Amino acid sequence: MAGKLPNGSTFDFAKTYGTPVVFTAISNANPAVATTTAHTFKVGDFVTITSGWVKATGRTFRVSAVTSTTGFTLEGLDTTDKTRYPIGSGAGTAKAVATWVNIPQITEAASSGGDQNFYTFGYLEDDDDRQIPTSKNPVVLTLTVADDPSQPFVPVLEEADESKTTQVQRLNLVGGDQILYTSIASITSTPTLTRNQLMTRTITLAVQARITRYKAPVTP
Repeated sequence: MAGKLPNGSTFDFAKTYGTPVVFTAISNANPAVATTTAHTFKVGDFVTITSGWVKATGRTFRVSAVTSTTGFTLEGLDTTDKTRYPIGSGAGTAKAVATWVNIPQITEAASSGGDQNFYTFGYLEDDDDRQIPTSKNPVVLTLTVADDPSQPFVPVLEEADESKTTQVQRLNLVGGDQILYTSIASITSTPTLTRNQLMTRTITLAVQARITRYKAPVTP
């Protein structure tokens, strides 16, 4: 058993991306391997994929292996279930995060959503109702940051707010774990103005795909 504090964690926002690479096939395996005619991905790159597989598209994964320039392995993507990931229909594109910008001076971080919804029903002969799980509510991350227009992340977030396109974020936990999000970002245009309190702005991240978490490498 172990408990952890978030103190010391850092949060990065993708600033630039590489050119999208087309992969013509992706294996039903754990981890899945994508096949392409050419790519320049390196081990350790973080890539966001679009795919014919709805449960995989929009997610961000770490490249754990490359085969020359014809294939790359997506660590954490288990596609062995051929019902969820039908054979031969997973082709798509992948783009790597080229550069990150750090979001410092976070005064508060909160998440909401992700809780399970249920369908409640009962049979005629039942005395009590039953429940089965259905969908989960969408996840939203909220970061409160000190108002500092000189920070490099500010124009990046403001541009993301304008574009309303899906972007990648990375949470670096103390101890080495990393959590990858893909979300649509927005940032308040004006800071809070409460007397005797720090002026802050709020970043809202509407998560668009399931997160991916990587554990810190085990030290021998």
